[in-house]
This record gives sequence, structure tokens and C-alpha cells, in this order.
Amino acid sequence: MSNIVYIATSIDGFIAKKDGGIDWLFEVPNPDGSDFGFSDFIKNIDAIIMGRNTYELVLTFGNWPYNKPVFVLSKTLQSVPNNLTDKVEILNENPHSVIKELNSRKYFNIYVDGGKTIQEFLKQELIDEIIITRIPILLGEGIPLFGVLTKEQKYEHIKTDIFNNALVKSYYKRLRN
Repeated sequence: MSNIVYIATSIDGFIAKKDGGIDWLFEVPNPDGSDFGFSDFIKNIDAIIMGRNTYELVLTFGNWPYNKPVFVLSKTLQSVPNNLTDKVEILNENPHSVIKELNSRKYFNIYVDGGKTIQEFLKQELIDEIIITRIPILLGEGIPLFGVLTKEQKYEHIKTDIFNNALVKSYYKRLRN
């Protein structure tokens, strides 16, 4: 059972530009069309939790990219497009309640995505693993991955992979007392 963050950041720790733009993520050369391990990661995931901003960004991609159930955390959204009703569900609950609900539905390995959502799950100590791919760019400002925590959380470094001599992907597992 794990709640996992899988995300890319700039070297200076931003997940998006100040306006939410992520175009810089696609500027890294990718001559072989690799997904840098995402398909292997997603195979072991039961469900995805994301925030409203991330969900709205994913909607701009065209085709829906996920074949796993997606739960969007939002206080304002009421419905999803008709073509996604069997793929996306909106929840207006706190992180502990969301995890309890998804676990009751037999979803135990959960991918948590979206800046504010990740920060809230971290604040409530609900993240078990973090996989961060650092992109070789300094944005200078933007939406940070991490926010303020009420107490420190310790993680063990599991491994680091390097892709195309540019992307640095590190795996961390939460150390719990």
C-alpha cells in the first residue's frame, strides 16, 4: 500500500511556470521517444488522485492519457465531460477521507499528482514514496513542488536513474518510526 508522487521539476524545484505552463518539460531532447519509465510506473498503480488545476491541464492534452481510475479533488467542479464519466470522479473530501474511501474500493497503490494536492498530502503525512525527475532548467519562479510542512519528514534514497544524459530521476521511500 503506497501513496506515490511521480513528478518532474526544474532544477530549482518548480513543477510549472507561474502561469501554470509546462511547455519547458517538452524541450528536453527525446530522440527515441521514451516515456522515461512512466509506463512501468503506471502498471503498478491502482488509481490516480489529482487536483483540479492538474485535471484541467490534462484536459487540454486532447486524448485522455490514463487507463486507471482518476479522482479529482475539487471544491468547485460538479461534473466531468460525458466522455470521461466512466474514467473520472470528482471528490470534495480531505486527503485522509479520500485515501480511506479509495482503500475501501480496493485501490491501494495511488498516484498523487498536482502541486497543491501533493503539498496537502505531504502536510497530512500521506505520501509514502516520491519519484522526482529533475529537468535541466532553472525557471527562477513558478509553482513549487514543496510547501511548508509542520514537521520534517525523512525519506530513504532508493536509486537514481539518468536519461539522455539530461534527466535525473530519483526514487525516495518514506521512513516511518
